[in-house]
Amino acid sequence: VVQMLLDAGADVNAVGGYCNTALQAASEGGHQEIVQLLLDAGADVNKQWGVWGHALQAASERGHQEIVQLLLDAGANVNAVGGQQSTALQAASAQGNKEIAKMLLNAGADVNAQFDFKKGNALYTAS
Repeated sequence: VVQMLLDAGADVNAVGGYCNTALQAASEGGHQEIVQLLLDAGADVNKQWGVWGHALQAASERGHQEIVQLLLDAGANVNAVGGQQSTALQAASAQGNKEIAKMLLNAGADVNAQFDFKKGNALYTAS
């Protein structure tokens, strides 16, 4: 269905709804094949909007390791901030997603990044 909609001219970077972009929704939902399809269709891997902030944050919070790797390989900014958990590392840390936190740190995530005083940094959210 996603391919059919893209073929019909759907804007791959349109925003709206709870998850904000199709890439964020697919990343949050763990739909690896759709994430790849959207990236291949030109989805902006770093587009930030609303609740999730960005796709990497959504996948990191939900524990989708393969999608996190896809997004990193596609050029996702590992230190992008925004949304309800501020950074992808904070999102992974808040949920205890150890392997994803390790992936993000290996990709250069700033362990002390802080976007919102209420959220603190990754150590704060992990505690």
